[in-house]
Amino acid sequence: MEILGIDVGGSALKGAIVDVQSGKMLTERIRIATPEGGKPEDMAQVAGQIVEQLNWKGPIGCGFPAVVKKGVAFSAANVDKSWIGTSVSDLFSKYTKCPVYTANDADVAGFAEMEFGAGREYYNDVVLILTLGTGIGTALFSEGHLMPNMEFGHIEIRGKDAEKRASAAQRTNKKLSYRRWAEHLQEYLEHMEALLNPDVIIMGGGISKDSDKFMPYLHTRAKLLIATLQNQAGIVGAAMYAKQQLSTAENSAKS
Repeated sequence: MEILGIDVGGSALKGAIVDVQSGKMLTERIRIATPEGGKPEDMAQVAGQIVEQLNWKGPIGCGFPAVVKKGVAFSAANVDKSWIGTSVSDLFSKYTKCPVYTANDADVAGFAEMEFGAGREYYNDVVLILTLGTGIGTALFSEGHLMPNMEFGHIEIRGKDAEKRASAAQRTNKKLSYRRWAEHLQEYLEHMEALLNPDVIIMGGGISKDSDKFMPYLHTRAKLLIATLQNQAGIVGAAMYAKQQLSTAENSAKS
């Protein structure tokens, strides 16, 4: 089964057609910069451009950087505040002319990593998955079950949102060396271990491809791994989420 996955971020919207049975992307990834300000109509237009470039007609899964319930955004950290209370699914459906199914971006990335990536061997454990990018996305799994919308990137450390100190974007913005940035990330990981006591921590996002530059400086009680799918997890997981929602609707219709 093929589904288009769209990963919405503070810096870009990325999309590709995914074989949801294998977790493989069947097309090149389309990446379009997030419009300045990150306002709803502008971002929905970009989603429409991705659909047009891929010549797609069918269901779409979307990972969105917010608390998302039934397709509606309940927060807005790295996009415009007018997203709060907006149905991401309905707005994107309007501009793509396709049915859209939306969940939290880190949650869907977590689905992909648990099914096809580094989390496959740890279904019996408590697994914390981090996506390090413009912000810090978090997904928490216990024995394979997701605890949705765990926005632990916004816990307070030294009077600031954690992601304002330890996200990948902050390393770039503040021109930190990998070693210096790793000190900030280490402090964040220590807070996560104190709060959650995970058995495994998996770190993803675009910066995971440079893991050899910062992993030697990190030390945790939990097993610390780099995401296998790296920056593709959001796209693959979004498509997986759409498949899950379609299957749920189909089963409900039969009962």
